[in-house]
Formats: sequence, C-alpha cells, structure tokens
Amino acid sequence: MLLLLTLLFKELLFHGASTVDLQVLRPHHLTTEETLTFHLIQISSFANKSWAHTQGSGWLGELQTHRWNGVLGTIQFLWPWSRGNFSKEELKNIQALLQLYLHGFPRAVQAFASQFQFEYPFELQISFGCRMHAGKASGSFLNGAYQGSDFLSFQGNSWKPSSGAGSQAQNVCNVLNHYRVIKEIVQILLSDTCPRFLSDLLEAGKVELERQEKPEAWVSKSHSSEPGHVLLVCHVSGFHPKPVWVMWMQGEQEQQGTQQGDIMPNADGTWYLRVTLDVAAGEVAGLACRVKHSSLGGHDIIIHLDGYSILLILICLTVIVSGVMLVVVGSWSKKQSSAFSTEVNTQDPRNSGNHLFLVKKLWLKSRILKKWKTSLRQL
Repeated sequence: MLLLLTLLFKELLFHGASTVDLQVLRPHHLTTEETLTFHLIQISSFANKSWAHTQGSGWLGELQTHRWNGVLGTIQFLWPWSRGNFSKEELKNIQALLQLYLHGFPRAVQAFASQFQFEYPFELQISFGCRMHAGKASGSFLNGAYQGSDFLSFQGNSWKPSSGAGSQAQNVCNVLNHYRVIKEIVQILLSDTCPRFLSDLLEAGKVELERQEKPEAWVSKSHSSEPGHVLLVCHVSGFHPKPVWVMWMQGEQEQQGTQQGDIMPNADGTWYLRVTLDVAAGEVAGLACRVKHSSLGGHDIIIHLDGYSILLILICLTVIVSGVMLVVVGSWSKKQSSAFSTEVNTQDPRNSGNHLFLVKKLWLKSRILKKWKTSLRQL
C-alpha cells in the first residue's frame, strides 16, 4: 500500500511541477528582518484498528492561513491572499496530493501499528515547513511526534529517530528509509515547493503582515491565594503584530514578580495578553502597568493602578482644549457677524466696493471656521 501511494504521489508531484516553471526565490519587500516560517500541522488520532481522525492546518508564523476540510477533502484558504501566487493548476495538484496522502496515511499506520508497537489509543503529530530570512530560504524541517513526544525527523535525505525515542523510533525509521520514492518526494516538497509557497505568501500577504494596530490596556484587581495580598491584572488587547512587551513597574523599576500569560488571538486577527503581579496589599501604591509595542512609535502606554492611561489623559485634555477654542471662535464669529450688519447699515448704498469687500471677508472667516470644526469633530 505504501509503495502504491508513493508512486501516485510522485506522479502528481512531477505533473504539478511540469505545469509551472520552477521559480527562483525572490526576496519579499517586508521591512522586518525576523525569520518567518510557514508550516503545516497534522494531528492524527487512532482509537482502534478501524477508527481514525485527522486534522490539518497551515500557519504563517503565528497566523493560521489554511485549514484542511476532511469532509470535502479540500484546502480552505482563510485569507484572500492564502493562495499566494501559485497557479490554479498547481494548487489543484497540491490538493490532490494531500487527498491521496491523508486518505492513505491512516490505513498505512493501522497496517503497521503492530510492527511499530503503537498501542491504541494513540496520537501522531507531524510538523512540516520551511523558514525564510531576509528574503532567502534559511532551512526546512519535518518532525514527527508520538503521544506528544518527539519521535523522528527527516534530515538530509533520510529519516532519523529523535534523541531519547529509543528502538521503537529506530524501527519506524528503518522501515521508512526503505522507500526511496517517499524520501525523494519529501526532499522536493521541503527544498522547492515549500520555500516557493512561503515566498509567494509573504508577497501576497504583505499588507496583513505589515499591519499595525495599537493596543488598548486597562488594569484591575483580583483576589490572591496568599492572605494579605492582592492580584493586580493588566489587560492588553487589540494589538498587531504579536510581539509586545508588558511589565508592572514601580517608577522606572521593573517588578520581577510579573507573570505573563499566553498571547491569545482575538476574532479580528489581533491579540490579547494578560499580565499579573501578586503583591502585598500595603505595597500597591505607585505601581503601574507599562506597555511597549511597535505600533506606538516609542510612546509607551503607562496605566497607574486606580488611575488612567497617560495617553487617555492627553486625549481628554486635547478634546477639552479644542472644545474651549471652538466656543471662543464661535463667540468671536457672532460678534463679527453683528459688526458686519452694523457696517452694512451705516454704509452709503453707493459705496458698493466697500460692501463687496466686507462680504468677501466674512465668507473667508466662515470657511476657516467650518474647516476648524470639521477637524475637531474628527479628533
């Protein structure tokens, strides 16, 4: 069965490659110099010899871009740019390859389960992907896990057991290494298909990857498990990209007891983080939560406990000052209008040139006032 599947894989893979000329990896134009990764995750659960379930997903860094629909046997593209710049024909061939693989994989595993000493129920996890740095391919990987522990990997042109996986993993590698066609297919996918697709994703998804969303932050208190203590919580939400720095501070001194939770996704693609500090109730005074993020342009958010964000205070002051100025300008405009009426009434009707000048003057003032009001409303 494995041999039949590999032959089908190879035919599909090379047919797909023949429809599209192999492209030289072209550098993307993202400003970031960080290493970016595209990887596929497969999780296959086996309850017994006749029941298995597989989930598949694709990720660009921390952002999910693809999902495998096991019912329809199709790739779900989660973003408009998730197809990259691959042709419809090549994507069709990749989907057909995945259909064959995900259909045959459970059967092959169940057939070899006894030989591989897999005990039901068990779960297999596979991570496959590649990396790119500064527009150039910088490595690829294929790792397998059994029951959540590292089991084997593909290195160079062969399968190798993970450190500590023992003779069981070595036995699986020995069997897999007999299938030369499988190894050839894996090498092509890792060295060519994945890097090209990653390059295309980075180019097609440039706007989303360079998206900058400012975080919102607020603080709260909660009960501590330790008597006489209080748990301070700093919530940071709505930021993008994911990297963020949050710390409880006493003046300029970082509080080493700060505990950071996992950064969790929001429904709109932004992120949320919860950072806590367990402190004695008498030591709360002067503590503040500080947030650093690329979208803030170096202007950190600082929120004092039982206080308000400095950024929020500045915004409120700006609105108040603008409101006062609007009232003053409005009052001045009314006085000018009144003065204009008096002038018109006292002018000689024959002096039409002076009348026209005053009308033009008032019109210009009204235009300036209207623009000012519009700007204030936008603020």
